[in-house]
Parts: sequence; C-alpha cells; structure tokens
Amino acid sequence: MSTQTLQFDTRLFGREVSYGLNGSWASYWLVFLRLLTGWWFFSSGLGKIIEHGLLYDAEGWLLFGTEGTIVYPITEWFATNAVIVPNLMVPWGEFAIGLGLILGCLTRLAAANGALLMGFFYFGNADWGHGFVNGDLMGLLLFLTVIVFAAGRVWGVDAYLERTDAVKNRPWLRYLLG
Repeated sequence: MSTQTLQFDTRLFGREVSYGLNGSWASYWLVFLRLLTGWWFFSSGLGKIIEHGLLYDAEGWLLFGTEGTIVYPITEWFATNAVIVPNLMVPWGEFAIGLGLILGCLTRLAAANGALLMGFFYFGNADWGHGFVNGDLMGLLLFLTVIVFAAGRVWGVDAYLERTDAVKNRPWLRYLLG
C-alpha cells in the first residue's frame, strides 16, 4: 500500500509557503470531519422535523434572538415578510445538508448552505454569552474546511459523479461537488 503526500505551494501575505499533507491520514481526517459535521446537522434537522413537523416556528428567534446583532435587519425582514423560508430552511435545510455531507453528495453545495446557516447562528448570537470563539464559530469553520478541501471526493458520491461524462463535459459542476 503506497501513501502519497500532497504538496501545496502558494503565496501567503506576500511570502512563498510550502506544506505537505500525508494523503492517507488527510483523507481519513476529511472523511471524519465530513461525517461528523453531517451527522450533527442531520440529527439536528431530523429532531426538529420529528418534534415540530411542518409547524417549526423560527419567528421568535428571528425577531428577538437576533435583536441588536449584525444580522437583525435580515432576520427581521424574514420574520415579517417571508417567515415560511426559515421555518422550512432550518429543519429541512439542516436535514438535507447533513444527508448530503454523510453521503458525500453535492458536498460543497451542502457545506456552503451549512456555512450560511452557521453564519446566521454565529452572528445572530445577540449577547455573545459564550464568547467570541464558540460552538457556532467552530461549526462555521467545519463547513468551510469541508468546502476548501473538497471532502466529498474522499469516500463520497461526489468522487463517482466527477468521473461521469455529465461532469467532465461541464467542469463548473465540480464547484458543487467535492
């Protein structure tokens, strides 16, 4: 069994930077992060669906949980004009994002939507009761890591999809996969 080291050469803050990742260990770690993050969101969404069904109500959090925060103008607009969107997006979005990450299917798209939700959760933390570095920020960083390292290409459906003619003939689809 051969192990491969991935070598990255780039510029960071005007300086040349080079670093390597051991292929097998990096792959195992990416799969672990993808599955862990996927299960976190899948189970959270499923719990909300089981408990609330289609009656999930995010209006209170949108109006009062985010009051005085940077995202309040957006959450207030949704609460007063289109509350159905977050009412569906939170439980069903969490469920779909988690399922996508667990399967490694449309991984970057799923993780980007997860990062969007975590951004709202993080910046909507009105009192920063758990500090600047908290679980919401860590969740946001997990989703960004999944996006940057294309974690769906490791033991995921995306690895298979990227070998199909549909994706080979439309390279832009790779931005949603991986």
